[in-house]
Amino acid sequence: MKFSLAVMIAMFAAGPALAQSAQPVHTQPGVAASSTQQSPQAQSPMAAPQKVDPAKEKAIRHLMEVTGTSKLGDNMTEAVSFQVKNAMSRRLPADRLDKFMADFNQKLSAKGPSTEVVDAQIPIYAQHFSMEDLQSMIQFYESPVGQRMVKALPAVLQESQRTGAEIERAAALQTLKDMSGDYPELKSMLPADEQKPSLGAPQPQPKPQAPQQPPKPQH
Repeated sequence: MKFSLAVMIAMFAAGPALAQSAQPVHTQPGVAASSTQQSPQAQSPMAAPQKVDPAKEKAIRHLMEVTGTSKLGDNMTEAVSFQVKNAMSRRLPADRLDKFMADFNQKLSAKGPSTEVVDAQIPIYAQHFSMEDLQSMIQFYESPVGQRMVKALPAVLQESQRTGAEIERAAALQTLKDMSGDYPELKSMLPADEQKPSLGAPQPQPKPQAPQQPPKPQH
């Protein structure tokens, strides 16, 4: 029961990241909303990509190179492979696991090549950014401060997500503890309180030692 609650709280803490996939559809400038807000079938990722002006596509690919987003496909493939290996390691012995993963990775690359992920981003960038936007962003990310941002941003985001998740998890646990008076069934699901002194409680002070008397001179 405690494990299930921990998983639930972890998912709750990750909610802001998961919610990014549910953003409203934005229309292109100058295009009527009815032509872009199509049925879910028409918006499928497997649908034919929109035609992008070659000059704009070149600028988008250059921007993706200088920002590192051109590696998104490779990173996603590695993440999927890691998850599959982690799951299958509990079901296959080590000698069969290596062969299974080699076969899986080969077939995965054939069915969903990383270049396809990059190609799918081109019309998305083209929809949201003008040529002037792309040129300005390229100029920034090619600058020294832009390159420092590219290198530091993954660590910044990772640390920020971890910190945010810890804050949300602590808040969720405290909320559930506060509600356990009205919902007693929560008590068996919550972790036991750690025996730590309260920050506001006075701390025990060591007893003062009596001053040592100097030895008496011997006659």
